[in-house]
Formats: sequence, C-alpha cells, structure tokens
Amino acid sequence: MKKIATLLFVVAIVLTGCTGDQGPMGPPGPPGNTGTPGEDGGIIVSSAFEIIIDFNADNKFSYTENYGSDIEVLPSDITLVYRLWETRDGKDVWRLMPQELNFENGNLVYNFDFTQTYVRIFLNGSTNFETLGQEWTQDQVFRVVVVPADNVDGIDLFNLDEVMQSYNIENFEMK
Repeated sequence: MKKIATLLFVVAIVLTGCTGDQGPMGPPGPPGNTGTPGEDGGIIVSSAFEIIIDFNADNKFSYTENYGSDIEVLPSDITLVYRLWETRDGKDVWRLMPQELNFENGNLVYNFDFTQTYVRIFLNGSTNFETLGQEWTQDQVFRVVVVPADNVDGIDLFNLDEVMQSYNIENFEMK
C-alpha cells in the first residue's frame, strides 16, 4: 500500500511540476477604446428624464411619453421608473415602481410599461381613482431611466442614487 501511495505522490509531483510551451494566442477581444492600449473603454451613459403627471378620468389615469429622437433605446435595453415618494430632511426619496398603497376601499398601484419607443405610466388597483385625493393624482413626479440590460448585474435597481452613479447620470431633463 505504501508503494502505491508513494507512486501516486511522485506521479502527481511530476505532472504538476512540468511546464510546456505557452500555446497559441487566443482570439481577439471586442473592440474597445481607440486610445492607448490597456486603457479602459468608454463610459456607458444612460438616458434619463423627469416627468410631472396629473392623472385624471380624461387621460384614463394613464400617461404615455415618447422617448423622442434624443434617446436611443435598443431592443435589449430596460426602462426603470421611480416615483418621488417623499422629501425627508430636504432630500428626495425615490421608489422603484410598481408601488402599491392600500386604502380602506381598495388599493392603488403606480405602475408602468415600456417599449422601444415609449414609456407608459398608469394607475392600477381596486380603489375608485376618481375619489382619490389630489396628493395621489396631481403633480406626480417620476424619473425614467433607460439602462443597457447587459450592465444591471450587481446594481441595486431599487436605489436611484446607485443607478445614477453607476450610469453617470448627473441630471434629469424635464419633459
């Protein structure tokens, strides 16, 4: 038994201790920065804007915003919408939608959907929207952020500040 263990030990040392030729060069990576080799590529900047919406029966408690020619949305991109929830200690508090509120007579959900050409923000739920107070339907502030889907790993999408920092968003255009 000692001879087999010794033989296996020697074989393991020989196999792990040997070096050979380096081998052929691998395929080239994707094109990057055209500057100095070894530099990082360009910074990915997301498109973002802010909208103020009045929900009412005339607009069927829904609002559609076309991205416009200044925002290119690729089929793989995703759109995130945040609602200004409150202001605490002079700082805006944003919540990623959908967001649900419960009332005695039902619930209200601020929700959205999007395509490659527009984002639609709407009220959903079981409460009668026409009986809601103006604090729930008038002058509602939303931030819309279009981000490349390839780059959302490891980012807390519920945290607007982290999304803004990750995608180099410094301000929001008012629509």
